[in-house]
Amino acid sequence: MDIKNAQKAVDDWIKNHGVRYFNELTNMAQLTEEVGEVARIIARRYGEQSEKESDKTKDLGEELADVLFVVLCLANQTGIDLQESFNKKLDIKTKRDHDRHQNNQKLK
Repeated sequence: MDIKNAQKAVDDWIKNHGVRYFNELTNMAQLTEEVGEVARIIARRYGEQSEKESDKTKDLGEELADVLFVVLCLANQTGIDLQESFNKKLDIKTKRDHDRHQNNQKLK
């Protein structure tokens, strides 16, 4: 599924299962909460913090999907074509960073 279709799928879900989009500020707070859950898993599973027994069953993919869902909600409700924006950003990063990363001795 591409980003444009993902945005449509989220919009359809909101229309069929939700009442309406939460307002932008509420969704921003939700996004922060979801990113925090991702950070907690990564810090404990891949970082130096110990992982609590109750956290070992947390699914990183599911938490990342929660982040994506809220990002798609925010794009929909603010009129952003995220596919177009992503394509532009990828082009900018490709032009700007190709040589920089290729020549970075720390990455070799």
